[in-house]
Amino acid sequence: MLTFDDGDAMDRFHPLSEATNGQANIELLNTVGYDAVTIGNNEGIGNSHADLEALYNNANFPVVLANLFEPDGTRPNFAQPVVHQTTPAGTRIAIIGFTAPFFLTYGPNGWLVKAVGDVLPDLLADIAGSYDVLIMLSHLGLSTDRYLAEQYPQIDVIIGGHTHHLLEHGELVGHTLLTAAEKYGHYVGQIQLTLDDDHHITRQTAVSVKTSTLPAEAADEQEIADYLQQGHALLAAQPVATLPESFAIDYDGPSPLLNLGLTAIAEAGHTEASLLNAGLFLGDLPAGLVTRDTLHRLLPHPMHLMRVTLRGQDLWRLMMEVEKNRLFLRHFHMVGMSFRGKIFGDVGALGLTANHKRQVLWHGQALRPDALYTFTTVDHFLFIPFFPTIEIMGDNELLFPHFLRDSLADYLAQHFPLPAHKEERL
Repeated sequence: MLTFDDGDAMDRFHPLSEATNGQANIELLNTVGYDAVTIGNNEGIGNSHADLEALYNNANFPVVLANLFEPDGTRPNFAQPVVHQTTPAGTRIAIIGFTAPFFLTYGPNGWLVKAVGDVLPDLLADIAGSYDVLIMLSHLGLSTDRYLAEQYPQIDVIIGGHTHHLLEHGELVGHTLLTAAEKYGHYVGQIQLTLDDDHHITRQTAVSVKTSTLPAEAADEQEIADYLQQGHALLAAQPVATLPESFAIDYDGPSPLLNLGLTAIAEAGHTEASLLNAGLFLGDLPAGLVTRDTLHRLLPHPMHLMRVTLRGQDLWRLMMEVEKNRLFLRHFHMVGMSFRGKIFGDVGALGLTANHKRQVLWHGQALRPDALYTFTTVDHFLFIPFFPTIEIMGDNELLFPHFLRDSLADYLAQHFPLPAHKEERL
């Protein structure tokens, strides 16, 4: 039996992952006895470059990852393109791994990520003849897995992920068995290969078992609760600022907290304007001590800031998209795209206004059609479908490594500093 993980084994939405930079997740993975794992986008772009390089320092399993490189083209110290295993019966197994090549986000985070087609043919040529069974850990998505099965029939099994799909009994594409076990640990996948004396596969099956149907230990729920409590406690021990007043959020219009967030990200992005949606803030920001736990509860999303530069005529179009969608988005139930809240909420702007005459003003001045204007927002706005002008016409620069909550923490620490420490008198 061989055991694999296909990536996204950590998410900084969980306070213990946040507080330990994912080291708590590695400790849990170490208890399983994995033969190989690959990384998902949560590990790859949810961590800073330095955090990802250090993430697997204490792992007792290999990370198989063929399409991620340092900027100079060398492989990261934690990854290898192939892992070889030999069964007691002498069957030679090769395991290769690939992660989703998010070019827009890996690059600013200091990584060189390559498309599968730029890496896989040479890798297959290099390992040809060294295996009887070839397994791919693919954090690439179902459509890519189907394509790879058609183009590279020498792959025997593709263990798939990324698109959170479920192949309850697998899917056979030519010779290749595709498998996938959905998301969030809802299922555990089991693959069975039957081989003849010459180590050729004669039968292959897959089944995904609901974890809710498996036996539970009496202490399981308490263990889960303890991980949550431990994470909150570690973050709460990290003070950030002291607020003289509270900042309330309103999902239906302007509010003090939304204005605070707009000011904070504009300062972090070194721009004169900014855009944010109110639904990012999961509650009010109370007066008094603010800790890392306060901000993690308030902004659990793994989102980075982004500077957007548009010509005046395109910025006008973007603001018309904002106004067109405003009422719809206020109570729109947003799912995915790194959003960890419930509703999108009102869209707030700093330095930008649109009036009933369809005029857009930049700090009170009419836009000049061919002039360039730069504002700060979150990368979320690039990926959602409501503001297509950003993706189509924007010169977009993602800012790493901080998340939105980190930028707010920096702003609060500077403008609402903690009380100076008073030395005890002898």
